[in-house]
Amino acid sequence: MKKENLLITGANGQMGSVLVKELQKIYGEDHVITSDIRTNENFNGIFEILDVTDGNKLNDLVKKHQITQIYHLAAILSASGELNPIQTWDVNMKTFLNILEVSTVNAIDKVFFPSSIAVFGKNAPKIKTPQDFVLTPSTVYGMSKVAGENWAQYYFKKHKLDVRSLRYPGVIGHQSLPGGGTTDYAVDIYHKALAKVDFECYLKNDRTLPMIYMEDAIRATVELMMAPKENINVRTAYNLSGMSFSPEEIATSIQKIYPKFKIKYKIDFRDEIASSWPSSTDDSSAKKDWSWKPHFDIDQMTEIMITELKSTNSKNIKV
Repeated sequence: MKKENLLITGANGQMGSVLVKELQKIYGEDHVITSDIRTNENFNGIFEILDVTDGNKLNDLVKKHQITQIYHLAAILSASGELNPIQTWDVNMKTFLNILEVSTVNAIDKVFFPSSIAVFGKNAPKIKTPQDFVLTPSTVYGMSKVAGENWAQYYFKKHKLDVRSLRYPGVIGHQSLPGGGTTDYAVDIYHKALAKVDFECYLKNDRTLPMIYMEDAIRATVELMMAPKENINVRTAYNLSGMSFSPEEIATSIQKIYPKFKIKYKIDFRDEIASSWPSSTDDSSAKKDWSWKPHFDIDQMTEIMITELKSTNSKNIKV
């Protein structure tokens, strides 16, 4: 069997910090090379400082570690991206183009590129947004993800590079603090509940968005990347669904455990971003091609989030 060596960029992020550990379980610590622009002492195994805008350094690392797969997670997210759109475009696009070029030159077997529900715009159907609906995003983050999807398909058709992608909904996990995404309220709200602090939400009470629990998101990523190449029929990005809920609904779920928990609303620019996104997406292509199926609903997620955050001593979490 061929020895697999994986490179994870942006490993310090919300998804990366969890995905790294799952991939290490599968491939072994010595075969998963983690990287980011800052060091991380929480990772076991091999860590490399890497700014992915530096294509030469990326190429050197790929050669040094004989990389066979790349998981490219480095990016500036939606809400943060709107504060500096030109920088967001430059970072998100330059890094991915470097990944594609280096992967082609070095005959990388597989590349993972995370896309997002941010690719959809106001004209898309809100309920069960189709896989192939026209993409007209309202944020620079969404624009960069649409461009990335098209570049992924281009490199597959032009260079036979096996790039795979998921359109993640909001990802909710206990492993890290919010990282600048519009859906990150659904992480922060649990920290506030444990700290017994009223939660101030920047979205409207009924702003329903697609979400997914971290364990499901990680499992979907691994299942997609392990699926036989001939099963992958979507070369832009697969719609991925977990659950859909509003701020009011997640607050109600928390109140089943903490009846005194309160949520109030102070709407800002992030609600306008969220208003352009679907309430749910049609992920039938993912179900058909590689048997995707979510495992967690909102109340299951709430119970786990609170249990896990308690175990990490919520008193030390900044609120």
